[in-house]
Amino acid sequence: MTTRNVQQIIKSMATSDGAGVKLRRSIGQQRGLYHDPFLMLDEFSSDNPGDYIAGFPAHPHRGFETVTYLLDGHMLHEDHLGHRGDLKSGGVQWMTAGRGIIHSEMPQQLEGRMRGFQLWLNLPGSEKMKPASYRDIDPSEIPLVELAGGGRAKVIAGTLDVDGAQTRGAIQGATTDPLYLDVELPAGARFSIPVNAEYNAFIYPYEGSIAVGPSDSARTVEARSAALLSKGDRVDVTAGPDGARFLVLGGRPLKEPVVQYGPFVMNTREEIEQAIKDYQNGELAAVS
Repeated sequence: MTTRNVQQIIKSMATSDGAGVKLRRSIGQQRGLYHDPFLMLDEFSSDNPGDYIAGFPAHPHRGFETVTYLLDGHMLHEDHLGHRGDLKSGGVQWMTAGRGIIHSEMPQQLEGRMRGFQLWLNLPGSEKMKPASYRDIDPSEIPLVELAGGGRAKVIAGTLDVDGAQTRGAIQGATTDPLYLDVELPAGARFSIPVNAEYNAFIYPYEGSIAVGPSDSARTVEARSAALLSKGDRVDVTAGPDGARFLVLGGRPLKEPVVQYGPFVMNTREEIEQAIKDYQNGELAAVS
């Protein structure tokens, strides 16, 4: 087996989105800074209501999927089609925007900690105009795997294979076949899993630090940085002296052109112009 090395580290940068929600963005902080099929990863974390209370009022999307994973807090999703999703600590919302959706994501708390992630996952051109859909995942639906050495892993999407024991996550069957794990390790513990050699993958530590790669060439990755991985069929991670929590993400690359304009992600400029026109005309999510 070939163990993946760290190919590039993208340090997250402080920014804001929505109505002023403070967050940190790694993948996607600049146009073209993608890791096919991943378009963006945002981390939000604050005990100060002023950093998140204004939320994300109604806004459109077309052409990709958003995955919101809430570690702490309470957020309500609503859209123009009448869907409501009540997202609480430990829960996930997997939204396929498809041809279009106009939705809001608003905090349902006036104080306390709000912490989590939003991932943007691209769709192939053949699926960018399909109807919008959702999967609201309760924490009880996400498998939790106890690891040797005192660690544990939540399997949000894909399949976790630890020493031949396979655990299927809550999300299966997407075109990009995503792997989405949330792993916690005590100090010095090791995490090693096989991954599809043809897929792209990255790791995002959000507590502590990790060493990624073969023991003789492992590279340290500090919290709040995305480590893009080289090709290979195995991922090896060792937790730093204070332990670590990190996301492991992988997926089938689409190898298609990416043209992004704000909340629209298509394959051509003409398709972006059509998305803008459809939104302005109130036809973004109209049934064709």
